[in-house]
Amino acid sequence: MIEKLNIVKQRFDEVNDLIIQPDIISDQKRYVELNKEYKDLKALMDVREKYIELKENVKESEEIIADGSDAEMTEMAKLQLDEAKSELPKLDEKIRMMLVPKDPEDAKNVVMEIRAGAGGDEASIFAGDLYKMYNKYADGRGWKCNIVDYNEGTNGGFKEMIFEISGEDVYGTLKFEAGVHRVQRVPQTETQGRVHTSAATVMVLPEAEEFDVEINPKEVRVDFFCSSGPGGQSVNTTYSAVRLTHIPTGLVAQCQDQKSQHKNKEKAFRVLRSRLYDMELAKKLEADSAKRNSMVSSGDRSAKIRTYNYSQGRVTDHRINLTLYDLSNIINGDIQKIVDELQLVENTEKLKENSDAF
Repeated sequence: MIEKLNIVKQRFDEVNDLIIQPDIISDQKRYVELNKEYKDLKALMDVREKYIELKENVKESEEIIADGSDAEMTEMAKLQLDEAKSELPKLDEKIRMMLVPKDPEDAKNVVMEIRAGAGGDEASIFAGDLYKMYNKYADGRGWKCNIVDYNEGTNGGFKEMIFEISGEDVYGTLKFEAGVHRVQRVPQTETQGRVHTSAATVMVLPEAEEFDVEINPKEVRVDFFCSSGPGGQSVNTTYSAVRLTHIPTGLVAQCQDQKSQHKNKEKAFRVLRSRLYDMELAKKLEADSAKRNSMVSSGDRSAKIRTYNYSQGRVTDHRINLTLYDLSNIINGDIQKIVDELQLVENTEKLKENSDAF
């Protein structure tokens, strides 16, 4: 393990030197990539120091115990040895996980799209509940959440909600949320007290940087229109909303959340870039899933991934057979337990694939 960590240290020292070079700083794409790599390697270096310290403690303790001339020192050495031997296996496992190659997309911000599915008004209300859930989760993580576009439901909630989340490792945390979410509960509009099943689809797109996707402006039709949502007279009477149509693919992105036409256009272009980027990523996911049977990232965006059952207070993630009887907290944004379990499954799968490296 030390040999592998020393190889990583060589790369860390190399990256440390590179990120201060003027030619690297002037190359935005390369500079951003190296900064991300530096951050990941720095975390490994911190763990490496702890690992080396524990190894040295083991060696030192064994030497003192073997000598045995000082009873008090020998007793202290035995305690130190027990502690080090207890910590080393956990640290070894942690390092193995950290050495698994990271998905380069994981550090990206995201564009999330929630759309009401089967279930009429209740599906729109559920889509609104999911938006609030992710908004509260993002807030708890210190991430920023910004609405891009929305289409309100007739009895509350949203037929469609598109929003950006920016922060640290957002895509790596939220990518498993993509898929069909199902709710089982008695709708507010139901007079007979019967449980209905409704659904909403969640898409999680890694937000593409300008250098990730190049869009030819000549291939984009730009339309301006009046915003339909709340925001006062100036929003609804000026042509501030922007709709972009990418002619080669037919993809459409629009934004009406800002009063400024320029800001709406900027946001719409970010969404369009992310959708184009996601098209390529989806092809890669399908190719990857053909090579390995991943439980949590099969590439099938239409798969039913989770059920929220209100009468039983239950949330079930069908991909990993995880059931939690904590619906009220989860729907209020406490989804970390689910995120942790999904990340653990993915990392375990990756560890098996890379077992030869260890």
